[in-house]
Amino acid sequence: MSTDAATDRRLRSYSKMREVMTLYYLAAKAAPESGRRVAWLTSGAPVEFLHAMDIVPVYPENHAAMCAAQRMALELQQAAEERGYSQDLCSYARTDFGQIFTGKSPVMGLPKPDFLFACNNICTTVVKWYEEVSRIYRVPLFVLDMPFLHEEPDESIVTYVADQMGEFVRFLEERTGRPFDRDRFLDVLEKTMKAVQLWGEILDTCMHKPSPMSCFDAFIHMGPIVTLRGTQECIDYYQGLRQELVQRVEEGVGAIPEERHRLLWDNLPIWFRLRELSEKLAHWKTCLVAATYTSSWCGMTVPVEGYRRMAPTVETLFRDLARPYLTPYINQGFEERVRILRGMLVKYEADGFLMHSDRSCKPYSLGQYLIRDRVTRETGIPGLVIEADMNDPRQYAEAPTLNRIQAYLESLEGL
Repeated sequence: MSTDAATDRRLRSYSKMREVMTLYYLAAKAAPESGRRVAWLTSGAPVEFLHAMDIVPVYPENHAAMCAAQRMALELQQAAEERGYSQDLCSYARTDFGQIFTGKSPVMGLPKPDFLFACNNICTTVVKWYEEVSRIYRVPLFVLDMPFLHEEPDESIVTYVADQMGEFVRFLEERTGRPFDRDRFLDVLEKTMKAVQLWGEILDTCMHKPSPMSCFDAFIHMGPIVTLRGTQECIDYYQGLRQELVQRVEEGVGAIPEERHRLLWDNLPIWFRLRELSEKLAHWKTCLVAATYTSSWCGMTVPVEGYRRMAPTVETLFRDLARPYLTPYINQGFEERVRILRGMLVKYEADGFLMHSDRSCKPYSLGQYLIRDRVTRETGIPGLVIEADMNDPRQYAEAPTLNRIQAYLESLEGL
């Protein structure tokens, strides 16, 4: 598919998404001037606490991905490496260290944090990353420890996490000088639930043939569910995107003309080659219809409907919130990942899957070759593992990777 054809099929909501995200970063930059506190936090942390306390959340991971998409990440990583940070460190972390030291950024840098909030349900690297940021800015850090799951979390694990949430509330109260408002917290939870439901419905439109969008679209449009979860702006945006996708389904408009292959993607995207990979797969009439990464935000919700009648205690709310934040894909063991991948292949009627062995994201990549073999053995659906990095172009051999993908797609033709 030509670049012009790809542009013609771009979702109309793309321009609205850019507007929403621009306003988000402008508001974050202006927060200190208005007297609002700013917290840097990890993408899997329960942001609802911050919104309930009127604290502005900022996500360095999202910013690092944006730097890569804008072809700025390598320069920033090298700036960090010149100051002694090893190239073996996470490329997200190196990118954001680079923007701290140079001030260079697609959004003119991130506002200085008043404190940091790290949750290790997405990886353990974030703890050391945020400890370093804490030393650089000399601000406090709160770490919410999430045990890795090899099976369903038992009550002791839920209690352990819920108790930490109570500690975090006291941490916030001390730094804001205001009491925690349960009703405000409930309002935020309701907004999270609505946004997560909408995001799930958006991803589910890709069950249709042809798929109205690809994962490359989802990678871009997931910005609000990560950065604005718990806000009305997030709900409003996803209502518009869902409406556009439903219309595409009704009209039979696909993201890929003459969709031939439907693939699943595992792991983070290769941000600095997002457009090139999208165009190349489109040329091969192949659509990435689902990803474990974009689906990770579908389960982060709590059953708040009816709560106001039940008058739940704060402790009950924390326990209910602990469960979904304990169970993102990346915080679960081998057997659960196999089960999830099998289910997604069936749900989206995929005939193959690509697994990105991400040099920087070792928790996500660990065991992928074994998972591929197991899933293929149990489903008969072949998978391909490609090796790259989400943010560091030095770790990506483009020509050999594309040749392997093309050969893999040709093999699907013969099945």
